[in-house]
Amino acid sequence: MMKSVVVTGPGRVEVVEVPKPSAGPKDVLVRMRACGLCGSDGYYIARGGIPPREGATPLGHEGAGEVVEVGTEVTGFVPGDHVVMNPLAPGSQLLGSGGPMGALTEYLLFHDAEPGRELQIIPRDLPFDVAAINEPMAVARHAVNRTAPKPGDTVVVFGAGPIGLGAVLGYRTSGARHVVVVDVQPARLDKALAVGADAVIHSAEEDVAARLTELHGPGATVLGAPRAGTDIYLDAAGVPAVIETALAAAKANATLGVVALHKKPVSVDFGALLGVEPTIVTAMGYPQEIYQVTGDIVANQDRYARIISHRIPFTDVLAALDLASTPGAADKVVVTFD
Repeated sequence: MMKSVVVTGPGRVEVVEVPKPSAGPKDVLVRMRACGLCGSDGYYIARGGIPPREGATPLGHEGAGEVVEVGTEVTGFVPGDHVVMNPLAPGSQLLGSGGPMGALTEYLLFHDAEPGRELQIIPRDLPFDVAAINEPMAVARHAVNRTAPKPGDTVVVFGAGPIGLGAVLGYRTSGARHVVVVDVQPARLDKALAVGADAVIHSAEEDVAARLTELHGPGATVLGAPRAGTDIYLDAAGVPAVIETALAAAKANATLGVVALHKKPVSVDFGALLGVEPTIVTAMGYPQEIYQVTGDIVANQDRYARIISHRIPFTDVLAALDLASTPGAADKVVVTFD
């Protein structure tokens, strides 16, 4: 038997005993070593599961682990391989997202596994806790890619949570010339600088548009009205004021990307935008980026490690979930396994 975390009803999550799987001829068995916690985990707990699945819903989709069994017909994996996983790949069966498995468990079985599909082998010297944030960093990288940055671009990221910080690193890799982060929490702004931001703006104390003009130079609308010279705005905060601020500051042909989840509709005056001609894009998931970001994590693991705010053992997983679901209590929580 092994322990696994499941949602058992609205507001109820439990650690239960379930049979430990074993690998068939085409399977790979992975011992979990770390699993990041996502805001969606708290959402699934609050609503009592993940439709359309009925009954106990396994949690966890940000996993890293070690291969312990390999089926006789499997190629490309050997016991001892360290791996990260794609929760949406065919053999992962919607890992932690309504399927029969979740990564908050001691062992995971992957059917018909192929390297670079369900699982990606990582260097053995990459810490498991850092490897476990591969999935949210892929979300951030997709957001960066959707805004199509060019070498030399100037960028502002609103929100210094895990996705915003991951985007900072993504823009650095893309060749952006200058990256600014906007937030209202001083500790998060300090972390943004440590991760690689060139400058930060405390939006509760500073005029964002004026400060961006200082940092990125002046710009203008099509008709010549003064604006900031920033090329790309990314909303990783999900606050209506971010959209208002970005579009009011945007110069002609600037790009606004939205990766944050807005829980309520946001009003936009498109008439006022005619003379700006902005490109507005949204980003969800990681169609191609799930392993695209892995190499960057390996190369810059010290910076990615700074994104993690709490590391909590699996023996205290329920406390970890409670912490991760408490607004403002933590930035990125990773559950570790002995």
